[in-house]
Amino acid sequence: MTPASARLPRAIWMLGLVSLLMDVSSEMIHSLLPLYMATTLGASALTIGLVEGLAEATALVVKVFSGALSDWLGRRKPLAVLGYGLGALSKPLFALAGGMGLVLTARLLDRVGKGLRGAPRDALVADIAPPALRGAAFGLRQSLDTVGAFAGPLLAVGLMLLWAGDFRAIFWVAVLPGLASVAVLAWGVQEPEQAPRAAGAARANPLSRQALSQMGPAFWRVVGLGACFTLARFSEAFLVLRAQQSGLALAWVPLVMVAMNAVYAASAYPFGKLADRLPHRRLLAWGLALLAAADAVLATSSHLGVVLAGVLLWGLHMGLTQGLLAAMVADVAPAAWRGTAFGIFNLVSGGALLVASVLAGWLWDGWGARYTFVAGVLLCGLTACWLRWLPAPQARQPAH
Repeated sequence: MTPASARLPRAIWMLGLVSLLMDVSSEMIHSLLPLYMATTLGASALTIGLVEGLAEATALVVKVFSGALSDWLGRRKPLAVLGYGLGALSKPLFALAGGMGLVLTARLLDRVGKGLRGAPRDALVADIAPPALRGAAFGLRQSLDTVGAFAGPLLAVGLMLLWAGDFRAIFWVAVLPGLASVAVLAWGVQEPEQAPRAAGAARANPLSRQALSQMGPAFWRVVGLGACFTLARFSEAFLVLRAQQSGLALAWVPLVMVAMNAVYAASAYPFGKLADRLPHRRLLAWGLALLAAADAVLATSSHLGVVLAGVLLWGLHMGLTQGLLAAMVADVAPAAWRGTAFGIFNLVSGGALLVASVLAGWLWDGWGARYTFVAGVLLCGLTACWLRWLPAPQARQPAH
């Protein structure tokens, strides 16, 4: 059997490169932003949790409409280019921000860009990838995306040391890889032709009751699973804050995100290939166990070695579950409504992320970091009960 990676279309690799470059840009800022808000701007953990939750929820709400619009237009790439472009152009606002108002504005604008590009890009991956290799395709894109997610913080640490903790200068540098990602997408990815509409046929509304009824119960089961997993996993900004409690020098704190994303990047593609062969429910159960273990470890101590162990387990959880859930959405959604399906999935997950992040910040401020992570363990237990009683779609037969 030919290795799956050799048969993935070139466009999948280019989309992965686009994600890599944008994540370098975004994570250079996001790995430092919790520290910038807490130390320079004096923001509380609850404020940071609220900002992060609102930002991510905004991105996921926008995904519903961008995904539906891509289905209505029959085109994915233009919306993806617009979203990546907006993300790149929002980066200078972080460098100009002198208070929480502009930070929040920049964060929301950046996440609107993410929302515009996310569902059309994922639908584009599903359109391009052969059905028997969707797990590998989403795993590869997620893996390359996550290479950027650890390269960004690594670059941020180097520049923090070189420039004596100059947050704003680093935020300006982050503009460059963002612009490069837009260029690669615009000129390096060709969108496949969509099936032509019948002569005189009207464009259907992807968010109409009739269209949504075509999604089927299997799709809504996957949506429910995604929401439960997201509710059990709050913003990664709290991993950065936990590392700060270890006594690590400020310039070195972003290395915890480097470690997490290195594990995430290394595991996402192999786990994606595994998802093409093993039952999805079993893999999701493994991923949930990893998240519970990460929370339990992080709850025990703020010692650097303990925090690092928890962060690495968190990265394995992400590598095992994120590409798998995306592939499950692609499997169960009608081809004509894939953009809408990814948008709905991410909208529901976004609401769960907002609730989880605000709860985490409230617990952190009121009772301390330990209780935030203990709550994560309890939510993992509730999600395990949901997973046990809810049949999930099974893996596809591998291609021969």
